[in-house]
Amino acid sequence: QVQLQESGGGSVRAGGSLRLSCTASGSLNSVSRLAWFRQAPGKGREGVASIHTTMSTTYYDESVKGRFTISRDNAKNTLYLQMNDLTPEDTAVYYCAARGVGTFSSWNSPADYNYWGQGTQVTVSS
Repeated sequence: QVQLQESGGGSVRAGGSLRLSCTASGSLNSVSRLAWFRQAPGKGREGVASIHTTMSTTYYDESVKGRFTISRDNAKNTLYLQMNDLTPEDTAVYYCAARGVGTFSSWNSPADYNYWGQGTQVTVSS
């Protein structure tokens, strides 16, 4: 089992920045990829960014490229999402997710992720 706990959400004005953190615990040797997803009211859960646990391969949704940066600190078992130049369209609950080793067709399918945090709210006002 893997436990994930997000922190760092909040309310900011458009153009502002936030950094989300996700602390992981448990059987971390079983995890191969970490990701951030978000879910806005009335919408499905969408992938924001993803990073491999050892090879540092990263992926980003087109809507956040150039504004968001995903990173991890394996010594601290912590995943980060630096979010800059935020817009009201970034308002959502942000979730940290983890998946194990396997063959996957994409990085951003929620169904492929076994473990999820509780989520942290990010609200961007205009």
